[in-house]
Amino acid sequence: MRKILAGWLGRAKHFRCLSEHSNAEDAIPQLQKNPPDVVLMDINLTGMNGIQCVSRLKPAMPGTQYLMLTVYEDSEHIFEALEAGASGYLLKRTPREELLAAIKQVHEGGAPMTSYIARKVVQAFHRPKPSQPAASELSPREWEVLGLLARGFAYKEIAESLGISLPTVNTHIHRTYEKLHVRSRGEAVARFTQFPALPPAAITRRPR
Repeated sequence: MRKILAGWLGRAKHFRCLSEHSNAEDAIPQLQKNPPDVVLMDINLTGMNGIQCVSRLKPAMPGTQYLMLTVYEDSEHIFEALEAGASGYLLKRTPREELLAAIKQVHEGGAPMTSYIARKVVQAFHRPKPSQPAASELSPREWEVLGLLARGFAYKEIAESLGISLPTVNTHIHRTYEKLHVRSRGEAVARFTQFPALPPAAITRRPR
C-alpha cells in the first residue's frame, strides 16, 4: 500500500513524495530533518502507532499537516487522531483522485474527511451530555481499567496487569466510554480526574 501511494504521488502533477517509512520510529527523525507539507499516516503500525506518531511530530513540526489514511472507522480512533493533531481522516479505500484532492485540500487549510467519517463526527456532537459524570454506573473492573488508562498504560499493558485478554480490555473500555458519554481516551481520562475518589472495589496494579 505504501509503495502504491508513493507511486501515485510520484506520477501526479504538482506532487512529490519526499520519503516513505514503514514505522514511526524510523519516520520521526527522518521527517524532522526534511519536514514535508503533508504527512499521510496509517494507524496500525508496528511499535508506536500512527496516532502516537502524530502526537510526537505535531509539536516538533507544527507547519506540517497530518492526514490519517487508515482502515479504522470507529469513533474512538477518529477522535484520538484528531486530538493528536491530525487535520483530516480518510479510509484506505479512498480512490486515487479523491486522495490527491484531499492532500491538496489539507495543504490549503481544509479538513478532508469521507462523508461517513464526517457523519460520525457530527453525530458525536449531537450526543446528549449527561448532567454529571456517571461514575456510579461503572463496574469495579471498569474502574480498574479506567484507572490504568489514566496512568498512561497501553491496552496490552492493561491486559497483562489485570490478567485478562486484550479483547476483554477493549470491551471494558467500550462500555466505559458509553457509560461516561465520551468518545476517546483523552475524554475518558479527563472525566476520570473529575471523580472525587476511586470506589473501594477499584484496584490498580502495576504490570508484571
